[in-house]
Amino acid sequence: MSQSSRKYLIAGNWKMNKTSEEAKELAAEVVAEVGQQTSVSVVVCPPFTALETVASQIANSNVHLGAQNLYPAPSGAFTGEVSPEMLRSLFAGFVILGHSERREYFGETDAFVNKKVIASLEANLRPILCVGESLEQRESGETTAVVSEQLEGGLADVAADSADQVVIAYEPIWAIGTGKTATPEMAQETHAAIRAVLIELFGASTAEKIRILYGGSMKPGNAPDLLAQPDIDGGLIGGASLKARDFAGIVEAAAAQDS
Repeated sequence: MSQSSRKYLIAGNWKMNKTSEEAKELAAEVVAEVGQQTSVSVVVCPPFTALETVASQIANSNVHLGAQNLYPAPSGAFTGEVSPEMLRSLFAGFVILGHSERREYFGETDAFVNKKVIASLEANLRPILCVGESLEQRESGETTAVVSEQLEGGLADVAADSADQVVIAYEPIWAIGTGKTATPEMAQETHAAIRAVLIELFGASTAEKIRILYGGSMKPGNAPDLLAQPDIDGGLIGGASLKARDFAGIVEAAAAQDS
């Protein structure tokens, strides 16, 4: 099965940026730029405080709502946390899980990320599961081993019949916010290794349906070459998602691959 059988997905991770009012403005600009196109799945992931505002702003467009995290319980005494059900009530369809910043700053383990993946699937949310290696790990030739371990841990107990709801995002940690990017060939090599692990876990037909996004400083300038690779099915966009024109440029690069 070739890339063309998987619809490109471009997701914007706004991280801890944008007040509710600023988020409203950015969401309106994104809708104006790419809200009516249908060839690429577009997701915006604002901070929790802006989810409701952005939800109403994108309601009549083809832009989908995502969140940046969740806690794997339906409710309870978990101060400061947000449940899958709370996200669903705002019509969020996606949630970023296991981002390298969550792993690094908040000590999230593969086992904890796995609980979140299971909880999101049970709540009918599509997890965007992030995996990736540090510069030190890459330079010592551990990329495939590290990424495989994160995949196997994060996807433990995911049923094969719901695995195609999962999106994987490969984010080489050394390329996030540093301006460094993996070459398209380096990125493709790791994406192919990820696909091989997914085949082992879920079988070829399911693995071929799972979208694998590249998450290491994708911009309008490098998006066409990255998206041309057979196993790169879109992007998880950080900095460039905070400017509607840059974000739209990446969506347009994905749409151009399809035409």
